Amino acid sequence: MLALASWYGRHVRPSADEWCFLPKVRDDGVWGLVDTFWSLDNGRLANGLLVGLYAKFPVAGHQWYALISGALMLTLLWALVAALLRRTGVSTPRGTPLLVAGMILAVFLFATPNTYKTFYWPAASVSHTLAPVLCAAAAIPLLRARGRGGRIAAVAVAAGAGVFMGTLSEEASVVSFVVLGGVVLAAPLIFAERVRRTVRIWSLAGMAGAVAGTLLLLASPGSRNRRTRFDAESVSMLAPESLGGALRGYLEILGTVFTTWQYLGAVAAGLLLGLVGRAGAGPERSVFLPVRPLALLSLGGAAFLVSGYLCTVITYPVFGKQVVTAERTWNDYLLLYVLLLAAAGVLAGRRLRAGRTGRPGLVIAVAALTCAVCTAGLAVPLVDLGDRMRVRAELWDRQDAYLRAGAARGEKVMPYTPTPVARMLEPFGREGLRKWPAGCVADYYGLERVTYAPRTP
Repeated sequence: MLALASWYGRHVRPSADEWCFLPKVRDDGVWGLVDTFWSLDNGRLANGLLVGLYAKFPVAGHQWYALISGALMLTLLWALVAALLRRTGVSTPRGTPLLVAGMILAVFLFATPNTYKTFYWPAASVSHTLAPVLCAAAAIPLLRARGRGGRIAAVAVAAGAGVFMGTLSEEASVVSFVVLGGVVLAAPLIFAERVRRTVRIWSLAGMAGAVAGTLLLLASPGSRNRRTRFDAESVSMLAPESLGGALRGYLEILGTVFTTWQYLGAVAAGLLLGLVGRAGAGPERSVFLPVRPLALLSLGGAAFLVSGYLCTVITYPVFGKQVVTAERTWNDYLLLYVLLLAAAGVLAGRRLRAGRTGRPGLVIAVAALTCAVCTAGLAVPLVDLGDRMRVRAELWDRQDAYLRAGAARGEKVMPYTPTPVARMLEPFGREGLRKWPAGCVADYYGLERVTYAPRTP
């Protein structure tokens, strides 16, 4: 299914903000876009860099983004699972870590109400989908560290990742800060004594990096411009009405998440891992093995709930009540939710194996069947989305050729028909009443202006 989803990526075409990114990168290069982000738009340096890297290859960059980002996220999650197993001294049948990582990624990408904005829209993906995976991957150097030099390198990576994340995604930084702060405070409840100091230093380095990156972002001219722009139209995020509205929206989001049955796939994958894994002997087994797994899950659940609400608070002034339908902003904390579900499955599998009750072969078969059923449940809407993306790509390509031919003839004003998919913003929304980003479309094709047309030429 991950391969199929990546194959559908060939149908992605620019939309929304990307109409404005493309001419900027074409004219001024990647660093020109980075400067625009820093000076004018939002201050997100890392975000501007990642956006510029795919916008450098206009349509092709959009078409290849799903494949490249999907392969990167799968590789990082696979490496994270393998590092966790190696560090805790657990051996599994070959392929198990990849199965677990693949199921975690599939659930993360496709159980959302809007997979297009989660996975296929590059501008949203780099901020809210790729960002939390990068945060989780920052733990890999710590898990693989050997000796003092390895630990120092892991701390340096955590600090650097924090700074990068602070200028990439405010929401992912909030989740990281809450999780790392919880690790610092609750390390005695989670980890063996011999590693508490190392884990705390690593967590504090990550927190310091996130604070530094966030302060850098907030001090930027672009961030000041953004705050001025939105403060004129909305109440403060700390105002009682904003906090209350964010809470109501967050509870509605949780209602959607908790009733999405396909998330059981993560639990089932974790259950399989817990059932087939075998604990090894020697000092490796106790290094990062949680001494109180239930405490770890409880604290992780609390971190998910708190960070999710804080993310909703900081996005509510921008989206208002529409924060409930801005599904892409959920992903910053939903990866933590999926990882916790997988961890709960591992814990249940370990308990079942240790108790030696029932028929483990039957439980393994049920868990595998659950993974398959959840995958099928995710695949059906994915195929439907792929069909809608194909139709949109055909319309977009036909209109693109028409506009390019007109610009080549010397036309200055040409008609444009919106080609929406998955509630994406398009020029001339609301039947022509909303014009943004029509001006950027004109810049992209070298026209003076585009006008609204109800049908594709």
